[in-house]
Amino acid sequence: MAVRESEARRSEIVRLARSSGLASVDDLSAQFGVTASTIRRDLSQLTSQGLIARTYGGAIALDPQQESSLRQRALEGFDAKRAIAEWAASQVRPGETILLDAGTTVGAMGEFLREIDDITVIAAGLTALESLADADSVRVECIGGTLRHLSQGFVGPLAEATLQRVTFDRAFLGADAVTADLGICEAELEQTRLKEIMIARADEVYVLAHAAKLGQRPFHAWAPIPPGTTIVTDDSADTGETASFEAAGMRVVRV
Repeated sequence: MAVRESEARRSEIVRLARSSGLASVDDLSAQFGVTASTIRRDLSQLTSQGLIARTYGGAIALDPQQESSLRQRALEGFDAKRAIAEWAASQVRPGETILLDAGTTVGAMGEFLREIDDITVIAAGLTALESLADADSVRVECIGGTLRHLSQGFVGPLAEATLQRVTFDRAFLGADAVTADLGICEAELEQTRLKEIMIARADEVYVLAHAAKLGQRPFHAWAPIPPGTTIVTDDSADTGETASFEAAGMRVVRV
């Protein structure tokens, strides 16, 4: 019985570290009703298994599969992502210049942009490029830079330099997660730096995120999003989560 309790506790510690981003020894000790020494032994074992990384006073999740590949993400919430992409594309007007971020939901917009006259799409990842590669009616520009193979988006100083030289009528951003207080969450700081530039260069900003991404904190890199940003999600989104965005001055669209 004691062994099962220890295994269950360690499993829950990993889950908490992934969902909240950080698990402290004191908090875990109080939550599970065990001593700090017991928690430290749990953390040591989880560290040796490669599931977490120790920090001063606690631990963070360290799962090599935590950031899903683009192919894996393409299978998650397919119908919701397509509905979000269709609504987002409907906001684009003829003659506009727009930015399409990396990611599966934003990339799905390509299918719906083909019928809009005289638009320029600046692509920040391979999904948008691939979806519009044969759309002769759409002018496509690519920001370039270093390709992140996992997300298939461009990052780094070359990408940042390109973005500093253009502006957009609308920017459509993806996210690993998004919260009302911290903003867009990504796996790496260079991704969030790029988001900040995109936001600063756009007249209108949209964050496309299906319901499972709202309120989550899987990583520690963040890009703040300003009031006036439109959060586009699906109709299964928790009303409490959407209300937090609205309270922060953002518009929420459920499709």
